[in-house]
Amino acid sequence: MESIILQSPSTLHADIDTVQSPESTRVSANKPRLASFSATRDSSISWGRRHHHGSWLHALGCASIMLLCPCLVIFIWISLASFDGSMKAALDVMLQHGPVSFYSTYAPKPDRTVALGYSLWILFQGALYRFLPSKLSTGQLTPAGNLLKYRTNGLLAWTVTHSLFGAAALSGIIHPAILARHWESLLISANVFGFLLSGFVYLKAHLSPTHEGDRKFSGSILYDMYMGIELNPRFGQLFDFKLFTNGRPGIIAWTLIDFSFIAYQYQLHGYVTYSILVSTALHTLYVVDFFINEDWYLRTIDICHDHFGFYLAWGSVVWLPSIYTLQTQYLARNPVALSSFQAVAILSIGISGYIIFRCVNHQKDLIRRTKGDCNLWGSPARVVRVIYHTKDGLEHNSILLCSGWWGLARHVNYLGDLILSYSMCATCGMDNLLPWTYAVFMTILLIHRCWRDEERCSKKYGKGWEEYCRRVKWVIIPGIY
Repeated sequence: MESIILQSPSTLHADIDTVQSPESTRVSANKPRLASFSATRDSSISWGRRHHHGSWLHALGCASIMLLCPCLVIFIWISLASFDGSMKAALDVMLQHGPVSFYSTYAPKPDRTVALGYSLWILFQGALYRFLPSKLSTGQLTPAGNLLKYRTNGLLAWTVTHSLFGAAALSGIIHPAILARHWESLLISANVFGFLLSGFVYLKAHLSPTHEGDRKFSGSILYDMYMGIELNPRFGQLFDFKLFTNGRPGIIAWTLIDFSFIAYQYQLHGYVTYSILVSTALHTLYVVDFFINEDWYLRTIDICHDHFGFYLAWGSVVWLPSIYTLQTQYLARNPVALSSFQAVAILSIGISGYIIFRCVNHQKDLIRRTKGDCNLWGSPARVVRVIYHTKDGLEHNSILLCSGWWGLARHVNYLGDLILSYSMCATCGMDNLLPWTYAVFMTILLIHRCWRDEERCSKKYGKGWEEYCRRVKWVIIPGIY
C-alpha cells in the first residue's frame, strides 16, 4: 500500500471526507477535555460552526435569510397554485402590485384543524423516535470531548409511519391526497413550528445547555439564532434535537408528501403519469437509503460541525419537505408525459447516481475499517497518512484516501448525489424552472460544503492536505471542476 506520512499544525477538526483511526476518538483520562468554544475566540479553530464571530454584516445576512427564505417558500407555492408553476408570471404580478398586496392576496391562510394535525404529527414522530426499538450508534468526538450515543431507528419509524398512512387511506379513514389538499395550511404550520423551535433552542443554549463546552457564542443574537449555539442540544441522554429534527419530521414526510401528490394528480386528471412515478421512486430510494445508513449520517457535516439553530431547525421542517418535493407538487398540477423509454432512461440515470454515491462511501468505510490496508479496483489503496494535534495536546492519526473513486476527485461522493438530484428534476421537463429549484439548490449547497470542508482540511492537515490536493486534482467532477 502506497502512503506518505506528513505532520500538520495543531487544529481542531472532524471532517467527513477523511478517515480517522480509532485512536483519534480516544479521550485520555489524564488529559483535560478540549477547551470550550464559549470561552475562546481563537480564529484558527475549524471544528464545529465555521465562524464564531457575529459582525454586523453576518447578522444582517442571517436576518435577511430568516426573512426571505419563508417568503421564497410561500412564493413558490403561489407560483404552483395560482400561476401554473411559472415563477416569472408570479414575479410580474408581484412587481406590478407590490409585495404586500401580492402576498395578502395569494398567500396561504392558516387553518386551526391543520395546525392541530401538524402538532400531532410532530408528537407522533417524537414518540416513534423515543419508544421504537433502536440500536445505539456512536457519533464522532465533539470539540469538548463528548462521544455521544444516538438512537438510530429511522427505518423502522419510516416503515411504521407509511404502513399506518397506507392502512388509513385504504380503509377510508383519510383521503390519500390529504396532504396535497391541505398543503397551503401545512406550510404555515411548519413555518410557525420552525421559528418556535429556533427560538426554543436559542433560549435553551443560554439557560439549560446540554454540553456547555460544545457551545459557540458570537455576540450577535441574530447570528447565534440562525447558526445555532449548541452543537448537540438534547432532552435527557438520548433525545437529540438535531438528529430528530434533521432526520424525522421532514424526511419521513418527504415520501408521504410524494404519495399524497400522486393521489392528487389522479384526483385532478384521472390518471397517473410515468413522470411522477419515476420522481417518487428516486425520492424513495434516497430516503430509504438515508435511513438504512442512518449510522453513517452521524459522521456528516450536519451532525459533526453544524450547530443547531434556524439553519437546521427551520431548514429541516420547512425547506426540506417543501423544496425537495417540488417535482411531485409540480407534476400533480402540470402532468408531463414521458414515453416508456424516457421514463426508464431517467430512472436508470438516477439509480446510477445512487450507485456511485453508495460505492464511493463504501470505499471510504472500507478504508476506515482496514486503516488503509486493502485493495481498491484491483490495486493496493493509495493514501496520505497524516498526524495532527488537538488543543488538549493529544496526537491523532488520519488517512486521506487518493485512489479508487477518491482518486478521481476530492469530493467525488457529491457527484452521485448531483446525478440523482438532476434526474429527479428531469422528470418535469424543461418548460418551467420551478421544479428544477431542488437541483439548483443542491448544486449550490454541495459546492459550498466543498469550500467549507477544504478550508477545514487545509487548517487541520497543513502540508498533508497540500500533498493530497497535488495527488487528487479535481474537486467534484473529474476533468471539469
